[in-house]
Amino acid sequence: MTQSTRGRSVPESAPTRKRPKNRKAQIALVAAQAFSERGYHAVGVDEIAATLGISGPALYRHFPNKYALLVQAALSTAGQLRLTAENAAADAGSDEEQLDRVLRALIATTVEHRRTGGLYRWEGRYLHPPDRDRMRADFAALNLTLSQPLRRLRPELDDRDAGVLATAALSVVGSVTAHRSTLATKRIEKLLLPTAWRVLRCDLAGAAPARSMLDDPAAPRGLAVTSKREVLLGEAMKIFNARGYHESTIEEIGAAAGINASSVYRHFPSKADLLVAAFHRASDRLAVATAAALSASTDPAEALGRLAESYIDLAFSHPEVPTVYFAEIGNLPSSDRTDLRNVQRLHVEEWVHLLVAVQPELSAVEARFLVHGALGLTLDVGRLLHFDTGARARGQMQMLMLTVLRS
Repeated sequence: MTQSTRGRSVPESAPTRKRPKNRKAQIALVAAQAFSERGYHAVGVDEIAATLGISGPALYRHFPNKYALLVQAALSTAGQLRLTAENAAADAGSDEEQLDRVLRALIATTVEHRRTGGLYRWEGRYLHPPDRDRMRADFAALNLTLSQPLRRLRPELDDRDAGVLATAALSVVGSVTAHRSTLATKRIEKLLLPTAWRVLRCDLAGAAPARSMLDDPAAPRGLAVTSKREVLLGEAMKIFNARGYHESTIEEIGAAAGINASSVYRHFPSKADLLVAAFHRASDRLAVATAAALSASTDPAEALGRLAESYIDLAFSHPEVPTVYFAEIGNLPSSDRTDLRNVQRLHVEEWVHLLVAVQPELSAVEARFLVHGALGLTLDVGRLLHFDTGARARGQMQMLMLTVLRS
């Protein structure tokens, strides 16, 4: 096509393509979703750029490298939650109103940004210490928007218990980011709000101390494992937890197990094979504990209690295992990842079946949301308690889990 200018025909110029004003925010959002779903190391900058329909150099005009993207995505996600809570708390007429406003706002925001939740829960380990401290400061401030009014509302609580209850309520809200079960947004909000309130009203002081072999000094402890394969699996999980899978080396794992790197390869062909074997071993232990809890129970309610006990025992005695599972499962080969996710689903469905039997008014999907909320507590609250294996801490942990499962 042409245009006429003073009697001359000239080519029509192509429309000028304007750069969106919020391009940097768009890039950060796409990066947050990709890092959350697949892990920081598995995602490339060119992939993020392609998702937005721009070139790599165009992306680098906003962020100098991938780490800068991680910092922006992680801190903006954590900061958004903090601002959401603080804005909701402003001008509240009472402490109870403040708590309710904050919970409602956080639930709405978390559900809306569900795809980015794994970023601040798992990928923050790859932040450099100063950036990690900034993210932790945001979450500490977020916790205070619940724990401070809670202490005024419940003056019998000390700082420790108020912090535990606030962390547990936030964990319930954040649990929707750990799975992909679908439910209408309004129904999720209607389910999570009273659940978080039940947690905040929980009487931790009245929790019965849990009893298990973990705190029974007379219980037989057995002998230390001498199999190098088993020692390697145990040390690998500790190192993956401390440094992250991609930052860990076969040399480090071998040294922790007391052997050199070449000897590690006699047991496992690669670091990925070591991760796969460790995950399968953890799944086997969970299956055995679940079967034992079910076989010792006479009704669904008792079975739920026993399942909670066994899950807490496993998580608190080896806290690196569930942490590495959630943080590093994206680094497994595709077939192994699918197999392990199927095993996890079957385990969750055992809980769902029992919960629906105890509370038939719940649909299976609703029960699934509550089960994920209860299981997530063992990590979020467990970290706060430093995975204290004492009877008091585990008894409180069990009370919180069963409180979440009551609709």
